[in-house]
Amino acid sequence: MLAWLTKKLLSYVMAQNRAGDISTTLRLDAPDMEFVFPGTNSWSGHYHSRDEHRRWLERLVRVGVKTDVDEVAVAGFPWTMTVAVRGRSWWDNSRGERIYDNRFVIWGHLRWGRMKAYEVYEDTEKAAALDAYLEANEPALMAA
Repeated sequence: MLAWLTKKLLSYVMAQNRAGDISTTLRLDAPDMEFVFPGTNSWSGHYHSRDEHRRWLERLVRVGVKTDVDEVAVAGFPWTMTVAVRGRSWWDNSRGERIYDNRFVIWGHLRWGRMKAYEVYEDTEKAAALDAYLEANEPALMAA
């Protein structure tokens, strides 16, 4: 039941992000949250606060990368929960061609419903390939 509710919430949050509204995501972040996006691409980094996460999400929305949830697993108690999310991310160019198509797993830790830390696991080579495409074809979207 808890996993079902969490999936409903995260599906809503990601739908809001796809629509350009990151405020719901930010309301779930603890002020001192940590976010890790591994790899060697323009998205990679270790972010140490809600404000740093906000800037990363603003770029995600500005570029137009979309995300959606497939499955959610939840364990623990409200004061110390672990959540695993399997989902997908994609980006289509202005001609509707699918340039980026990736799968991800988010491993996160919550305290009393606030995201304290999470890391995204995905094919980072695909993120680097998106960078290369944007640099060659949409350089304005490469600006951080």
